[in-house]
Amino acid sequence: MAAQNAPPQPGPSTLTVKGRDMRIRTLGFIVLAGLAIWFIAVNTGSVSIRLWIPTVTLPLWVVLTGTLLVGIALGLIISNRRRAARRRASR
Repeated sequence: MAAQNAPPQPGPSTLTVKGRDMRIRTLGFIVLAGLAIWFIAVNTGSVSIRLWIPTVTLPLWVVLTGTLLVGIALGLIISNRRRAARRRASR
C-alpha cells in the first residue's frame, strides 16, 4: 500500500543528441574511449619493459593496449562481484 503513495523515482540523467536520448554515463564512456584510442595511436615508439627476469622491447601502443585491456577486465570482475554481493544481501 505504501508503494502506491511513493513519489516516482527519477531516471538516469540524459541528454538529447541528434534527437536521441543518451545517458550522460554513456557519453562519458564514449569520450574516454576515444581519448584512450587516440592516446594509444599517437604513442608508437618502442620501449623496454622488464618482466621480472626477461627484458622485452615492444611498441608502446602494444603495452598501452594490454594495460587498457587488463584494466577493463579487472573493472568487469569487480563490478560483477559487487553486483552479486548486492543481490545476495537483498535476499
